[in-house]
Amino acid sequence: MKKDFLTGNEAIARGAYEYGVTFASAYPGTPSTEILENIAKYEEIYAEWAPNEKVALESAVGASLAGARCIVSMKHVGVNVAADPLFTLAYTGVNGGLVLVSADDPGMHSSQDEQDNRNYAPFAKIPMFEPSDSQEAKELIGIALEVSEKFDVPVLFRVTTRIAHSRGIVKLGERIERELKPYQKNPQKYAMIPAFAKKRRLDLKERLKALKEYSENFPYNKIEWGKNSEFGIITSGVSYQYVKEVFGDDVSILKLTMTYPLPEKMISEFISRFERVYVVEELDPYIENSIKAMGYKNIVGKDIIPEVGELSPEIIREAFGLNKAEVYYKPEVNLPSRPPVLCAGCPHRGVFYVLKKMKAVVTSDIGCYSLGVLPPLESIDSILCMGASIGMGHGFKKAYEQEGKQSPFVVCVIGDSTFLHSGITGLINVVYNNSNSVTLIVDNGTTAMTGHQHHPGTGYNAKEEPAYAVSLEEICKAVGVKNVYVVDSYDLKAIEDALKKAKEKSGEPTVIIARRACALLKGKGPKGLYTVNQEKCRKCKMCLKLGCPAIQIQGEDVIINPLSCVGCSVCAQVCPFDAIEKAGEDK
Repeated sequence: MKKDFLTGNEAIARGAYEYGVTFASAYPGTPSTEILENIAKYEEIYAEWAPNEKVALESAVGASLAGARCIVSMKHVGVNVAADPLFTLAYTGVNGGLVLVSADDPGMHSSQDEQDNRNYAPFAKIPMFEPSDSQEAKELIGIALEVSEKFDVPVLFRVTTRIAHSRGIVKLGERIERELKPYQKNPQKYAMIPAFAKKRRLDLKERLKALKEYSENFPYNKIEWGKNSEFGIITSGVSYQYVKEVFGDDVSILKLTMTYPLPEKMISEFISRFERVYVVEELDPYIENSIKAMGYKNIVGKDIIPEVGELSPEIIREAFGLNKAEVYYKPEVNLPSRPPVLCAGCPHRGVFYVLKKMKAVVTSDIGCYSLGVLPPLESIDSILCMGASIGMGHGFKKAYEQEGKQSPFVVCVIGDSTFLHSGITGLINVVYNNSNSVTLIVDNGTTAMTGHQHHPGTGYNAKEEPAYAVSLEEICKAVGVKNVYVVDSYDLKAIEDALKKAKEKSGEPTVIIARRACALLKGKGPKGLYTVNQEKCRKCKMCLKLGCPAIQIQGEDVIINPLSCVGCSVCAQVCPFDAIEKAGEDK
């Protein structure tokens, strides 16, 4: 049998391949992105990047209706976007099996919150699986598809950052080809008008009863009896790995893998053996509260286990009062922290430099440009969620107008991928409600923050095939914006002039598209390098206010590291003494 060393995301993709998935859709978001990227490598599976998570799920629902096995993947906050179809999908059920992968981010490594999406399962009334390693991640995709088809319900497949990105040995199998399940017209099942929905709600209740019985005999819910009978531990997901690392075989463990519906009989059997049982889980007391609701009092969970941030073996050791593990490596010196920073040559840098110079109130969105909130640029006032920048800027201005006061200069900053994800409706709202807000789309031609995935504006699809490229400026004009300016993100004067024009348009909305390809896109960056002419340099350090990692201090001199510089010229435009010049043959 072949084996491979796969991340959890790669294993999920492999599971989709082996267990007959033919349709996959997603919107990129860490830590879920690599799932669809790897699925797209399989010719047998149609794979697409959708404009947003709601569209991704709805497209998969259509494919399921046609009889295909489907997988949809997104990060935890993406499930919020997809929640509207998800809750009703539990009523309609499926035809071909449908699995929704939610990649949660405890510790907020790359997210604006750390919501615990396990809560979605009982809320939406759908079954949930939680793998604890890459092998389980692959196997459980197949089981989840079978459960989806057997019980006529979508399945929530919840992983976390450590499962998604950690590697483990995975046994590979052959693909099981499956034909489309026959489609039968059945409006009472799939068309959720109130009269039909009421019947499907009762049907869902019966399906959940059957799922609860299934959970009791689910082989991946298992008890591992240990040597110590003093107490037991109930856990799931990656927390199981931490518990095993700390306790080994000394403690009895109930490992839950199907975590909704919970196997109450198995839980009762386990708890009855001990005077005290601990629940070890990340984030919310999801399992703990469910067990306490069963009437058990000898349960200890969040009394000692933190409910904020990631867990680790060290945290569990401390919670149980155990000796700290031996540290095998310590750095010889205290290394400085390295906060995230816009890359050298990032086209967003000049935009935020100008916004700070103009003292604008900036409602920003989610993307690489979120780093404009950090020193030295410090241009951003707010970051909430995908697409919120435009609505927030609109509301900010309207609040001042309602009081008859002059609003500050407000600019809504949003990326190209994010605009197509959920910014268009916000812009429609601006036009419809006679707002004079300014929307600045920073268009770098990719979904950069998650690793340069394509979107509807790039001209390519998920399988790197040519596709129609949506025009941002045509969309803006189509929804009624008359003032649309396109500028070069590297041209500081052009950016400032466009913002000044927008500021003067006091009675109508303006969109500025600041366009330059991400500096990391191969073959699309600027040409040539820049250097500091030390004879002209006055050591004023104005260039350092850009926060470009290529500009460095060496002794008393300011230099530009030729290994980092990409030749964007923004620093040369900022220097008041013309001390920054093109280097070498590019002069």
